Amino acid sequence: MPQTPYYRIDLAAVKRNMAVIDRLCAASGAKALLALKCFATWPVFDTMRDHMAGTTSSSLYELRLGREKFGKETHAYSVAWSEAEIDEAVSYADKIIFNSIGQLDRFEGNAAGIERGLRLNPGISTSGFDLADPARQFSRLGEWDADKIAGVIDRISGFMIHYNCENGDFDLLDRQLTQIEERFGHLFAQVEWVSLGGGIHFTGEGYPVDALAARLKAFSDRFGVQVYLEPGEAAITNTASLEVTVLDILNNGKDLAIVDSSVEAHMLDLLIYRIAGKSLTTGPHRYQVCGKSCLAGDIFGEFDFAQPLTVGDRLSIADAAGYTMVKKNWFNGVNMPAIVLVDDDGTERTVREFGFADYRASLG
Repeated sequence: MPQTPYYRIDLAAVKRNMAVIDRLCAASGAKALLALKCFATWPVFDTMRDHMAGTTSSSLYELRLGREKFGKETHAYSVAWSEAEIDEAVSYADKIIFNSIGQLDRFEGNAAGIERGLRLNPGISTSGFDLADPARQFSRLGEWDADKIAGVIDRISGFMIHYNCENGDFDLLDRQLTQIEERFGHLFAQVEWVSLGGGIHFTGEGYPVDALAARLKAFSDRFGVQVYLEPGEAAITNTASLEVTVLDILNNGKDLAIVDSSVEAHMLDLLIYRIAGKSLTTGPHRYQVCGKSCLAGDIFGEFDFAQPLTVGDRLSIADAAGYTMVKKNWFNGVNMPAIVLVDDDGTERTVREFGFADYRASLG
């Protein structure tokens, strides 16, 4: 058994999500691209490659990783490409999506050999967090003006639209997609493909996958376009845990358990969005599980356990794949978790460990 902390990725659970993706794509005709901004742990790509059409990226390095480690179709997006990176980006990409008409004007010539797209901002979203809302006031994420977009429609082959955020409500998606069709449908009919982005929680328990498939097929048929989806969380939800060990027990008005990991370093989104981690344990003994960094708010959450915790107990923070490994950092010099894959027969194999040399190399 590896030394904690480590991310434990269950490949059987990944395959269950891949089966849903297979079902959705077969019924709808859509293609699914893995969103590397959420999950880019490439040792898992062998389990995903036969079920997804390729990858989509948010930077040059993600783009290159997708091309080299996943292969297949590679979509390149960035909020802003620079002069220094555009030619390299084009060399890895099948499609490049520009965030603005200004970027299209600047780099259209560089991208003349591949398909070019434009990010469209529909002005609506499902995000409950202003921080993550692509349609927030003064958003820089995509073009809003249909008339301006119409002026460049002959220079692009498709659109990328990303407006969902962990949206598990199909009826809401249906209503919002109808609004988008009413406002931008005349543009969709003039291109070859439309990506509806990520954030659709279609691998969640009870999600009406068949209804989503029918809706996507209707969209595709109406406008004569290839539909793409860009699942991140949907591809890897409930597939991994962060395994930690209790280092100390305190009581300062409530029972506290300090573990050998750090929220800020290893599950940063919990702090960014001020949400608690998840645990699958239940029982009468409640503890606040805390990280070992010096940050006062380095807290995973409050969880219930069947027995009182003791030093040396191993705990699991559930659903720890998305936006964790891609955001891990060296705050306080706390060692990064290893990455462990669990095969179908339950065998655990460590595919990456980190140490002082990695910490030192990251700083100079």
